[in-house]
Amino acid sequence: MQGYQLTFFTQQDRRHGGLAVGEWLLQEARRLGARGATLFNASEGFGRDGKRHSAHFFELADQPVEVVMALSEADADRFFARLREEQLDIFYVKTRIEFGMTGDT
Repeated sequence: MQGYQLTFFTQQDRRHGGLAVGEWLLQEARRLGARGATLFNASEGFGRDGKRHSAHFFELADQPVEVVMALSEADADRFFARLREEQLDIFYVKTRIEFGMTGDT
């Protein structure tokens, strides 16, 4: 199947709709019919403002978070339309990919 890999970058303490942005993205992907998505917690990174973000021993609020999903072109279009509706401002990378299950070949 042809489609896109969408990768979103945020921090643990960013919230939208009462949820952490990473969790909101996962739930929205599921609601829109994505077959899967993965949330990664990183130990360190820096954002577009150049500010360093990292997980600290006692405080994880500034911890970098990455959400990755593979979607068909139609599903990716619907996902971005939903982000626009929600006015969610988040950095992303969109890469054209082929995806599927090895047992399907």
